[in-house]
Amino acid sequence: MLTALLYGLGTGVPLVIGAAIGLRWQLPPAVLASLMAFGAGALIAAVSEELFEPAFHQAGAVIAALALFAGAGVYVVANHLIENKLGPRALGWALMLGTVLDGVPENTALGVSLAGGGGLVLLVAVALGNVPEAISGATLTRDQHDVDGCRTLWLWTLTAATLVLVTVVGNAVSDNISHTHIGVVQAFAGGATIAVLADSLMPGAYREGGWWVGLATAAGFLVAFVLGG
Repeated sequence: MLTALLYGLGTGVPLVIGAAIGLRWQLPPAVLASLMAFGAGALIAAVSEELFEPAFHQAGAVIAALALFAGAGVYVVANHLIENKLGPRALGWALMLGTVLDGVPENTALGVSLAGGGGLVLLVAVALGNVPEAISGATLTRDQHDVDGCRTLWLWTLTAATLVLVTVVGNAVSDNISHTHIGVVQAFAGGATIAVLADSLMPGAYREGGWWVGLATAAGFLVAFVLGG
């Protein structure tokens, strides 16, 4: 239980730190783009190694594929609804939405995977991805929607606390979850993560940094891959 709490904090605390940084300082676009791209690369490795691959073997190809598309579909539809309501300036809320939609199943999968001694790559990837998401989301929410800084920080802190709780609960019930159900959670988390990468994180990194952010993405992937090896 203590390990699950520490892993949960490892994914939640970066959200609060990122939000605080975004509200306190105006980071140069190149720095923010590098962080976003690096986190995206790490998440690509985590989706492959610790989410979809085990789901594919535990739940089977068909169930894993359906869960993958379900995770991606839920995020895409919810993100589309937010964009229709808020217009093209909805990126800040979209990043928070993405953190919740992919974070809940991701942290559930993280808590469950701890029972088998895994989870390190997913922890690192999620933590690396959460920092730039929170920086961008907090900054854009404050600047584009005139939301008070304290309220913005409180919202991201609440999101972080939710992810910590989900990790602990996921670990606590891991012994009562079948391999198929574990696979569904992992594949769903993978699908939501892929959608966040495609719709928000990677486009944002390219827009802020330009063509060279592909190198930072590759670096993030390599770091996460090495940790998993």
